[in-house]
Amino acid sequence: MAEDGMRGVAAVSEPAYEAIEELQFTLGEGPCLEAFATRQPVLVPELAGPAMLRWPGYTPAIHDRGLRAVFAFPLQVGAARLGVLDVFRAEEGALSAGQVRQALTFADVAVTTLLDEQERAAPGTAAEGLDEVMGQRAEVYQAQGMVSVQMGVTLVDALARLRAYSYAENRPLGEVARDVVARRLTFDSDQPGEERLT
Repeated sequence: MAEDGMRGVAAVSEPAYEAIEELQFTLGEGPCLEAFATRQPVLVPELAGPAMLRWPGYTPAIHDRGLRAVFAFPLQVGAARLGVLDVFRAEEGALSAGQVRQALTFADVAVTTLLDEQERAAPGTAAEGLDEVMGQRAEVYQAQGMVSVQMGVTLVDALARLRAYSYAENRPLGEVARDVVARRLTFDSDQPGEERLT
């Protein structure tokens, strides 16, 4: 994650978690975004009850995927924020003190890895693996601009429309953005809320 709003999934322990992480960007809410904004861990041992109010779109979506608890740990060094490490559980319950220590250790390792990769990268380029993530995000923002022009709406409304379409079609936001940029998907300004596949 970057201060300018660029977000993306850099690594996952299992392929199934990439779609779960992508949901946070698609919906614009979730523990990762909250941990990044607050610079503090977000520990949610039960994704029912108050969590439903906290993230009304994200919580039911990951609950439907069998997850019952989520814990987000910011990746930061001093004032510099690099991203967030998310940990999921299939059963409700708080992490033990040992599990929290282990997660914080993994977060420290992730920070070190990101900084080492950035140091090895050529000047002016992103660290290996992160360039693709940032490229995907750039494509989302390009699509956002295209939808804004197509529909005659603000950039905020255009991103909301892209997110809504992505969620309704159960497709990753990056995939929808690629279709918009490639002009395979357009949003019709004559009929608000209408989109056409070409």
